[in-house]
Amino acid sequence: MRTGHGIATRLRGFALAGALACLPPVAAAQTEKPPQYGGALNIGLVYLTLSPLSWDPADWPWKHSQDTGLVYEHLFAADLSKSKRNGGPYPFIADAWLPSDAIRGELAESWQWKDNPLRVEIKLRPGVMFPDKPGVMASRELVADDVVESFNRLSNSPKKVAGYFDHVQKAEATDKRTVVFTFNSYNAEWDYRFGWGYYSAIVPKEVFEAGAGNWRNVNGTGPFRLTDYVQGNAVTFSKNDIYWDKETIDGQAFKLPFVDKITYRTIKDEAAFLAALRTGKLDILEGVRWSAVDELKKSAPKLQWSRWLDTGGTFLAMRVDKKPFDDIRVRRALNMAVNKQEIVSSYFSGHAELFAYPQHPDYIGYFEPLDTMPEQVKELFVYNPEKAKKLLAEAGYPNGFTFNVQVCSCSAAHMELLPLVAAYLEQVGVKVVIQPMEYGAFLSAMTTKTHAAGYFMRNGHTNPTTTIRKSFTTGQPWNPSQYSDPAFDKKMADVLLERDESKRQAMLKELTRTALEQATYIYLPTGYGYTAWWPWVKNYGGELRAGAERPGPIHARIWIDQEMKKTMGY
Repeated sequence: MRTGHGIATRLRGFALAGALACLPPVAAAQTEKPPQYGGALNIGLVYLTLSPLSWDPADWPWKHSQDTGLVYEHLFAADLSKSKRNGGPYPFIADAWLPSDAIRGELAESWQWKDNPLRVEIKLRPGVMFPDKPGVMASRELVADDVVESFNRLSNSPKKVAGYFDHVQKAEATDKRTVVFTFNSYNAEWDYRFGWGYYSAIVPKEVFEAGAGNWRNVNGTGPFRLTDYVQGNAVTFSKNDIYWDKETIDGQAFKLPFVDKITYRTIKDEAAFLAALRTGKLDILEGVRWSAVDELKKSAPKLQWSRWLDTGGTFLAMRVDKKPFDDIRVRRALNMAVNKQEIVSSYFSGHAELFAYPQHPDYIGYFEPLDTMPEQVKELFVYNPEKAKKLLAEAGYPNGFTFNVQVCSCSAAHMELLPLVAAYLEQVGVKVVIQPMEYGAFLSAMTTKTHAAGYFMRNGHTNPTTTIRKSFTTGQPWNPSQYSDPAFDKKMADVLLERDESKRQAMLKELTRTALEQATYIYLPTGYGYTAWWPWVKNYGGELRAGAERPGPIHARIWIDQEMKKTMGY
């Protein structure tokens, strides 16, 4: 009989307070030489295997801020002066988590809460310009109507997440530079949802009128302009000469951006993008699997590195609206049938944490370690195939069953890991039929709720509140298990109404325990990722996000030591 160890060995290989003055970030790190202008950056993003999903934020594409964050700006962004590289406390790695003391105004110059009615009044920066875009618009100043129009298009989109803007009664421009959001009720995510979130881009009405879904029409106030796009190959950005922001380094203010061109590469093959980094064709590769690190350190010893715990959870979702997964005994059994600790040690070679989802250890005050969890949760992470068989028999499946699991062929890691999980399940009589899918079809299956009974995915934590809302409340598109409990939904709604963060933390801890006990997913370990860059990349320390999946403000502040690059033979 095969043992779990044998299986693993064979597959081894892999509330924002009102702030009245918000200054641009200041880089505190000392530099070897003054920043230089010019040159080009080639970057492999965290999701470099995926082309942009849509250029129009009203399509609600989760990658929009990653793909357009150099062009479209938001009301708020990360205060990068508080990065660890600059002596601050934050790594700026989380996919969509900005601590309340690390948010600055981007297009917002200041903002203030007022009551009767409950509202937030936002003053826009003066003199921020849209560049000229032939055939789309003439150069003009950003005005409050642009913010209102951007919000209304999102709110009126048939593709929007249900309930996402229910807290907003209206958005209005009271003068050229003032936007007022009047609320139906307080929402603890107000700044994230339309301030620095996934769909918060401020798009001029001319782009909407020309067709925001066409990349050739994209035009924003950001440090770069989108100048070329080849699907499956690259997105190219060129310097916006009339960009408004500056970066202060060693006490001196420098106009942004530094480089003339940035290219986001799309490379679907892991061997190919690792080779591109090794040979200097990529200056930065944001996501390197642990299994490739040692070889890269030998073959390219000059590379710089940062290590971070993945900001998403990997799991096999079981649809609770379909048999046999409507029975919690079946779901708990499948969790116990998978040797998760062995996956950490044998598959990841220790480069993973057993328990880091649905809350992330970086969420201080929200995350609870496994050893403090109730026994009902703890036992889901202990390998116990005998109890799994017993639970399956009690549920009416003494001989197991067969079910289909869909997985995205775009992820080499998932294509390796799912067969390992399937092998564990086979030992308790449960057979998995693996169905690889291209990403577009894979994502569509989930968002239209037509996916199979099993769905293997990585789901971003997002932030401490959204990670619970989107993954476990009724009707949410990122709830692939289709879990639904009115009492749970009510408690989640109460969290968002709570202004006191310490109280929200306690409420979310309770909801996290409840969600885990329901075992709607086969929870798998969370691996460590790595970011690598060449030493000629300056004013950078491995930061990944300055908003929700938005690296743009980080990349705009990078400069290239072109003499060093040439000296190193690249």
